[in-house]
Amino acid sequence: MLNRILVACVGIPVILVALFVLPSIFTPILIGVLSAVGTYEALHAIKMNHPRIALYTMLLALAVPFWVYFGEIRHWALLALIIYLILVFLEAFFSGFRVRIERVGSGFFFALLISYCLSSVVSLGNLELRTSYVLLPIALPFVADAAAMITGMFLGRHQLTPQLSPKKTVEGAIGGLVGAVLTCIIYGLVFSKITEVTPNYYFLAVYGIIGGVVTEVGDLAFSYIKRTRKIKDFGHVLPGHGGVLDRFDSVIFCAPVVELLIHWFPAFS
Repeated sequence: MLNRILVACVGIPVILVALFVLPSIFTPILIGVLSAVGTYEALHAIKMNHPRIALYTMLLALAVPFWVYFGEIRHWALLALIIYLILVFLEAFFSGFRVRIERVGSGFFFALLISYCLSSVVSLGNLELRTSYVLLPIALPFVADAAAMITGMFLGRHQLTPQLSPKKTVEGAIGGLVGAVLTCIIYGLVFSKITEVTPNYYFLAVYGIIGGVVTEVGDLAFSYIKRTRKIKDFGHVLPGHGGVLDRFDSVIFCAPVVELLIHWFPAFS
């Protein structure tokens, strides 16, 4: 628990500075680095051990947040994808059939899944009301995860999915959902005080309900991947948490949903 708190004490200020203090270009830099590290962890989990293919895949994940930041310039994205495919298959051609195509495909899938979903933070950072929105897809799943863990520790009695994650409980899931809704309401209150926006608390509650459910699904999805690969954590870069994917698994699912909700039901005006 102490390690988790120490990582939070360092990580949260880094995220806040990158999102609110530094120039906006630092948002895709932050998301790109997280995407590249998360992709490396996924490649390690699926045993894609070819170093150059792993490097190409990580660079692809690093590039995606910049495509989103600069408006997804199609010809540059196509060029990067073609170069990636050529390099990967050249490596496969000269590997003597040691490169497993299903692992190449899995690596490509994880690179796009992780980077494009996390890039919802970048997309929200491009909105006119970026200050009001950009932190929400990170704060919502982070607090929901913490609320689920704390509720499960003290009140958990009924296992939610014992095969996937024996420590997760029904009570914890409910606590996480309540925490998600409260997070969004408090988020609206805070930003109505420090900015000139007017929150729609009904919409914020909807963000919390839907985002809380999706957060739990994202957490279980990556637990499923860990169980199928027979690993406890994706990495060890964040002491007490595991790897980037262990900490940001729920954000990967929640961030694009929050982006869609904000476009369909804008909570600030």
